[in-house]
Amino acid sequence: METTPAAPSEEPRPSDLQSTALSDPDKVAIGEHNTEELRLNSENEQQQSDQAMDTDPVPPTEQIQPSNPELTAVINSEKRKREEEQTLDPENKKKNMNSNSSSNPLWKTSLCSYYRRYGANCSHGETCRYAHGEEELWPRPDNTWDPTSNKAKEMQKADEMEKDEEVEDEEQVALDESSLDKCLVGLPRKWVHDALKKFLEEKGISYKTAKKKKGMEVGFVTFENVEQVENAMEILRESSSGGKTIKLRDAIKKSGDGGLVEGMNSSTRKSVREVVTPLAHLSYSDQLEHKKSSLSQLLKKLTRNARKACPDALPLPDWILESREIGGLPCKLEGILESPLTNGYRNKCEFSVGYSLDGNITVGFMLGNFREGVTAVEEPTDCPNVSKLACTYAKIFQNFLGSSELPVWNRINNTGFWRQLTVREGRNPDQGINAESEMQIKEVMLMIQVCSIGVEEEVMKAEFDKMRLAFSQGANDASPSLPLTTIVVQDHTGISNAAPADCPLIPLLVAGGGTDGSDCLSIDKANIHDYISNLCFSISPTAFFQVNTLAAERLYKLAGDWAELSEDTLLFDVCCGTGTIGLTLAHRVGMVVGIEMNESAVSDAQRNAIINNITNCKFICAKAEDVMGSLLKEYLGAPTDTSSKVISNSNGHSKKSEKVSEDTNIKLEAIDAQESNGVQEKDITDSSEKKEGISGTDAGLTVSDGKEEQHRFKNVVAIVDPPRVGLHPTVIKALRTHPGIRRLVYISCNPDSLVANAIELCTPTSDKPVINKGNKGWRNMSSAGLARQRTKSMPNSEHFRPVRSMAVDLFPHTNHCEMVMLFQR
Repeated sequence: METTPAAPSEEPRPSDLQSTALSDPDKVAIGEHNTEELRLNSENEQQQSDQAMDTDPVPPTEQIQPSNPELTAVINSEKRKREEEQTLDPENKKKNMNSNSSSNPLWKTSLCSYYRRYGANCSHGETCRYAHGEEELWPRPDNTWDPTSNKAKEMQKADEMEKDEEVEDEEQVALDESSLDKCLVGLPRKWVHDALKKFLEEKGISYKTAKKKKGMEVGFVTFENVEQVENAMEILRESSSGGKTIKLRDAIKKSGDGGLVEGMNSSTRKSVREVVTPLAHLSYSDQLEHKKSSLSQLLKKLTRNARKACPDALPLPDWILESREIGGLPCKLEGILESPLTNGYRNKCEFSVGYSLDGNITVGFMLGNFREGVTAVEEPTDCPNVSKLACTYAKIFQNFLGSSELPVWNRINNTGFWRQLTVREGRNPDQGINAESEMQIKEVMLMIQVCSIGVEEEVMKAEFDKMRLAFSQGANDASPSLPLTTIVVQDHTGISNAAPADCPLIPLLVAGGGTDGSDCLSIDKANIHDYISNLCFSISPTAFFQVNTLAAERLYKLAGDWAELSEDTLLFDVCCGTGTIGLTLAHRVGMVVGIEMNESAVSDAQRNAIINNITNCKFICAKAEDVMGSLLKEYLGAPTDTSSKVISNSNGHSKKSEKVSEDTNIKLEAIDAQESNGVQEKDITDSSEKKEGISGTDAGLTVSDGKEEQHRFKNVVAIVDPPRVGLHPTVIKALRTHPGIRRLVYISCNPDSLVANAIELCTPTSDKPVINKGNKGWRNMSSAGLARQRTKSMPNSEHFRPVRSMAVDLFPHTNHCEMVMLFQR
């Protein structure tokens, strides 16, 4: 039957599509939403063939031949079933479709052509026989997938990688007496030495030594001769089918104690430039386009998952329905702000200490993931995001380690002394900047991480003195000479280099290192300073501060503009760090309440408020999940009860009003005195007045009681800047369920966590939330899947909607960038 072209504004009826699918599945897959396109394709056979390869309709014509009686009977049976479905009422129709989906060979095994073109659902809705997303896609009768889908592309890529690895195994494993150190790749992470040895013995593989560390996917094996290597390759090749493939690869031996440090083939090994700055080979404009495209795909994930999380009994929110008009995005992505500086922009660099591929002690960056057996470290000289100053100090430290009596850290055995070097820089605010230059650095902090286990104190002090002299001499000998403000030693005994906030810090004397030319003697003065929006910020050794200072200025200005601040605004700065966001916006609001769990960062925030003469900021030292709900009640009242309540501490005391002395020097001296005494509640008021209530700090702010505070501000805004894991579910629940928060600006360094948090913030909830009674499969869920589960138990409350989004490139030459999204209700 010939299909009559429909008018441009008309959509073909579902019954017409079904009839066409039976007669010619190729045509309906190509032009199911555009009959004019179908007519044009029929005029050009080659074009029709190309389109058919692109869409690959299911099942292909070669699989269903009209001359085949059995398949013809199946098609006729399915046709009768669909005709019966037309008479069903709307409530049972969907159920009947789902029940018959597995028996229909044409059901959702190919992506809808309209979805592929525009990234949105077609007008057919649930009656459309084609999938509108990866989650809806069904496997074909022959267990294959639509080749245009991500699933098929991933499977094809995996097959290609497996073939390449097989070639590598045959060609790259050296078979000579000079290279008997190998590694087994693909081992279970939970295995240790004994498990690896047991595996080798069960397989009949002879060896000399075998090592395996828990958490790694690689084990290191040393053989006695080439025959043992060949035997191991043959056994592993034959036993790899039916399970996870375990392969043999070359390993590189380091000098000294003979430990194995590297397990990569030379053909797959990346340079330090490729690992640290994977986009450095692209022009900056191409980098921005790449990031914008990646963020667009990620934001579509938010829309899809929020649609799934929406309860069946409730209509979809307007922002999900409107997403069809903007290609499936939850809100318009307004672009990406460039970084004013693209080279040498990092004001903080953490250099690992280890051995290079040549076996030399090196200070730089690791060439890969330790879990995969990569422990080699190479110098950072070819990384464009690192400043020349930081590279120079890394080289000075590397030269010193060559003559040190103490060993460097061994990641395989968790032994050694020297672990890591951190270089923090404070720029000169009076300078002109262009994209190709580097910042003029005024102050420098060096923090050296060590492990003091098994090392005598006298030996440590002697090594620290030598190190201090080496840094000072190297800074003076450089041309031009380098600034050096303070040196701090961090004593960390853990396995990972990520040290806890309360890790002991030891300041070292630097002659004339203080900003006033004095010697730096105490840890409370071991700070450097940087500038954002003409404000001076004091930075302690472990406090968080944005690594790209100039781009951070654009980020904070954007957040403030979207927040629509005024003198009647109460601003909650959640995860405030050293107070940079709240302090830069303090002049635009009535009051700022910052929340931060890092004690040293809170001290910096208080200090920064005093240095810049800002008197309307309050900083709370606590986890946001512990105090967010209480703070909202204190300043805005309970969600269901408008009566105000004064927050009390565990002893039941009410919060007193506090004032700060007008003398800035006295304030700073009080802060330093309390820090040196280890006081956790940093009250800089009169010592005779005991600070009670929530542990926090008021910088020149007079706080009234809760009832007055509740009615003081007409507008309440929250700006959140969480770590990479995102906001804690308790914080999301507090912000979501309190009607006083009408506007929320989310700053994210990890768009994946932003998507998960946005699902909980923006998905409608039912009157009867579902209480999750434990889900054993949560460990295998994605962050978005977990968010959908938590949404089911969210108390009934007015949801937010995403309004605007924009990226800010704080990390040129890398795949990362900051994402800003405005939520409103």
